[in-house]
Amino acid sequence: MTVTEEQAAWFQDAFERLTANIEQAVVGKRHVVELTLTTLFSQGHLLLEDVPGTGKTVLAKALAKTIDGTNSRVQFTPDLLPSDVTGVTIFDQGKRDFEFHPGPIFASIVLADEINRASPKTQSALLEVMEEGRVTVDGTPHPVPSPFLVIATQNPVEQAGTYKLPEAQLDRFLMKTSLGYPDHESTVRLLMDAGNRQRADSVPAILHAENVVVMQQLAADVHVDESIMAYVSEIVTATRADRDVLVGVSVRGALALARAVKAWALAHGRRYVVPDDVRTLAHPVLAHRLILDPEAEFSGTTPDQVIDRCLLEVDPPQHRAAQ
Repeated sequence: MTVTEEQAAWFQDAFERLTANIEQAVVGKRHVVELTLTTLFSQGHLLLEDVPGTGKTVLAKALAKTIDGTNSRVQFTPDLLPSDVTGVTIFDQGKRDFEFHPGPIFASIVLADEINRASPKTQSALLEVMEEGRVTVDGTPHPVPSPFLVIATQNPVEQAGTYKLPEAQLDRFLMKTSLGYPDHESTVRLLMDAGNRQRADSVPAILHAENVVVMQQLAADVHVDESIMAYVSEIVTATRADRDVLVGVSVRGALALARAVKAWALAHGRRYVVPDDVRTLAHPVLAHRLILDPEAEFSGTTPDQVIDRCLLEVDPPQHRAAQ
């Protein structure tokens, strides 16, 4: 099924209205809001690595309010148990049967705050639900609502009492980005409205959750030329061959980029993907999946620098045609 011009125009308009609506609460961070929505429409999950107080919770709440979905927040701590996230089965003496009590993971938008503070056992409780959209408790699968998005946060500065996310879990996040501090103009706007402590609560719902599912299906139907997919494959292959990389981007990472560029193209009114879509999303989709050589990391090399190098090495499709 191909996307029509009318559907592309509707998607672009809805994406624009969603972005503007969330920006009422998350001031001056349009690009991050667009990446978050792209992650949602790509049926992926988002990792925010940022210092405290930059608006991560506000972003999650504002998104949930905008799509008229449910929202939950889990504060990850060292003593948090997997059942505290997924839920637990309890014996009901009145019914003489076991009854499942769902945990906070059963929401449309789930904020996993400071995920790296929980033990690896609790972190792994998210793996199944992020990949398959369901939780298995005592052998019984329980599907989570649709749409479903996990926004996990971690503090890059304070590392005391934290557990580094394993590569297998990092690979489950479609994108990784950061909000960062607002610019001067946005800061002044926030200070002028300092009395409003619940900015996200005032955001109106402008789209129903069922429409989000429709938009996800439309994004999946966007046309991608084989030359674009070859471009993605060659970029991924270049990360594996880079001199500063121990483990390059996985196949899951390549698939994530292929899904994300479709939603990004449709959000900008196009029924097809162009090389610039790949270049725009390469950093947030691929960089966190790289494992660098310790010596290169010690000398100051970053994953973003490796992605920059790979983008320079691999010619986009139109350049090859010119040659």
